[in-house]
Amino acid sequence: MKEKYQIDTGENRAFLQRMGEELLKFGQRFPSPGGSAWYLGDDGTPWTDRSRETWITSRMAHVYSIGTLLGYEGSEKLADAALRGLRGELKDKENGGWYAGLTPEGAILPDKQCYAHAFVILAATSALLAGRPGAEELLEEALEVYDKRFWQEDWGLACDTWNTEFTVLDDYRGINANMHTVEAFLAVADAAGREEYRDRAGRIIAHVITWARENEWRIPEHYTKDWQPDLERNKEKPDDPFKPYGATPGHGIEWARLITQWACSVFGKDTEKAQPYLDAAENLFQRAVNDAWNADGAPGIVYTTDWDGNPCVHDRMHWTLAEAINTSAVLYRVTGKRWYSDVYAEFMKYLDEKVLDPVNGSWFHQLDRNNQVIGTVWPGKSDLYHALQATLIPYRRVERSIACAIWEENERKMR
Repeated sequence: MKEKYQIDTGENRAFLQRMGEELLKFGQRFPSPGGSAWYLGDDGTPWTDRSRETWITSRMAHVYSIGTLLGYEGSEKLADAALRGLRGELKDKENGGWYAGLTPEGAILPDKQCYAHAFVILAATSALLAGRPGAEELLEEALEVYDKRFWQEDWGLACDTWNTEFTVLDDYRGINANMHTVEAFLAVADAAGREEYRDRAGRIIAHVITWARENEWRIPEHYTKDWQPDLERNKEKPDDPFKPYGATPGHGIEWARLITQWACSVFGKDTEKAQPYLDAAENLFQRAVNDAWNADGAPGIVYTTDWDGNPCVHDRMHWTLAEAINTSAVLYRVTGKRWYSDVYAEFMKYLDEKVLDPVNGSWFHQLDRNNQVIGTVWPGKSDLYHALQATLIPYRRVERSIACAIWEENERKMR
């Protein structure tokens, strides 16, 4: 295996740094005149015939706030553009919160999404650390809306979707929005010192571990309004981009990293208290990799499996690989087990050989079971969030959100 793929080699560090810089260059054309993010095409050209969505805009605000912390030239302007979109045309000044997005003609996309609001919080925390104007106000408003509309204190979980006016709550409950809520809440605790949000993240995590354990470490994605798993939902539409049928191995992998981050941030070196959570993280990661990695005779991680671990949708999504890179590195740091560094190297090799676009830049967002580029679920290259984080997380402190980890590095250098 080339040293370029192996963790803790100079070659691997250089490979990730170069890739991160190329990603930040690739995404520079995302801002629309009002600041909301265009969906990016295969070569980074904005697809102006697609809606400008709040979750993508928030991700780009997060990405270029990190770019600012990294000292990448031009990042401040790009972060500020996305923040302008979040504080301007994407914000519902009548009903509160943020629209799902805007159509190409400027009409409002219906509904208020927990998923999108979690990303607004994440964007605000990163922008706060990057010193961007208006970030503190954005964070306070986003938390106020989230606490009022989405957080369900009695359950210790977040609901999913309201209508635009916040008058009708959909009965659907989903774990994907709760996963990004955990990510956002940990960032709030790290960036703003609001430890009550770290506590909330722990409550969500406790539910997820219980549900995963009851399903052989395959996490149910969909639930009824009283939080009963709905294991057969969307069986007729198995490749839905946000609500696919069955288990989503990429989410099992992503949860494993977030659980590890939470446990390390709460318990520190108290390994006895952290161990049950680290064990759960290892079980989630190993189940996902065993089910989905190289599961059908070709390299790659399949998108979904059934409840016995058999592949359902064989397509490979770029975000799943990004999370696999992150989590294998994090679990290697925490456990020291060689298997994690070995599988990290395998993921890096696959990234280099199949997923990086050597012509237009960035990562191919969707490949079929033969690793040919397709766009049935994720055409083009919508944003940089997963890919950029995969160039950064492997070499940062596991107990910190990524923007905070970089901010702390900068503070240490200035002393």
